[in-house]
Amino acid sequence: MDTNKKPGVGFGVMILNKDGQILLGKRHDNPEKADSVLKGAGTWTMPGGKLHFQETFEDGAHREILEETGIEIDKNNLQLISITNNIVEDAHFVTLGFLCKEFIGEAKVLEPDEITEWKWFGLENLPSPLYFPSQQVLANFKRKVIY
Repeated sequence: MDTNKKPGVGFGVMILNKDGQILLGKRHDNPEKADSVLKGAGTWTMPGGKLHFQETFEDGAHREILEETGIEIDKNNLQLISITNNIVEDAHFVTLGFLCKEFIGEAKVLEPDEITEWKWFGLENLPSPLYFPSQQVLANFKRKVIY
């Protein structure tokens, strides 16, 4: 175990529309462009990202969603729905999952080198493969457990 390495903190936001659908983005098939140390190339993911130094969880979620999709979320109405410990061979992230029901705008591909499209999916009709941190957030949400 490398004690010099430290886990990172990331988050995924489950944006739920009035039709009960969630927003997912298709990560680029090229691993170098998919920009994930958690090996997410070619998977479907919730919008989200890494927490910046001295940033609140809510500010980070707002920033990432705006940067990735152009959607403006109400950061005061985010609900914590999941905490997961995501470990792969050479990376470790604690991922916070949030639920967002209040937002303005339509999703646009603003970072095409990372996400190639955004689409809405029903909770019972999710695409495959799912990015495993997003899959864990969804599983916790469905089971009504945070951890």
